[in-house]
Amino acid sequence: MSYIEILILRRLRSGPAHGYELRKRVEETTGFVLHNNSLYPALRRFEEAGAVTKAAEPQEGRPPRLVYTLTEVGRELLHDMLAELPAEQAGDETEFLARLGQFSEINSAERAGILASRTRAVRDQLAHYQTMHRLATGHGISWGALVTAELIRRHEQELTWLAELGELAKEEP
Repeated sequence: MSYIEILILRRLRSGPAHGYELRKRVEETTGFVLHNNSLYPALRRFEEAGAVTKAAEPQEGRPPRLVYTLTEVGRELLHDMLAELPAEQAGDETEFLARLGQFSEINSAERAGILASRTRAVRDQLAHYQTMHRLATGHGISWGALVTAELIRRHEQELTWLAELGELAKEEP
């Protein structure tokens, strides 16, 4: 599962919605533009898994619109998705931030796991950029060295921030 599924389920948690309304809720709260080719396949998968139900709502002079409602299974699925950041997704900033924004929904041990997963990924990326920087510097590629130096700075800054988040996550109940 990915951050797109998290965004969809999270918005449905605030109440039933039809597709267009759901897209608008996601866009308004996150700035992320959710396309129909992402939304409806995800809703179909959620319906097949029992995470959402779908009901036809009559409209005057138009075909009924489909309204989706989050089920208890969907609430559990959302929690499980928020409480876990698989290694293959930990390097993706959007995946991490989608979970971080919902830290109030998970416990401190789950928060610590998410932060540890992201920290490992950032350290791995940092090591890669440091190697690339040494190569760029050694070959006199000044623009490449500038880019890798900036990426190193950003990753070091994020590691500091992740450590601060770790302390904050311990304090919050």
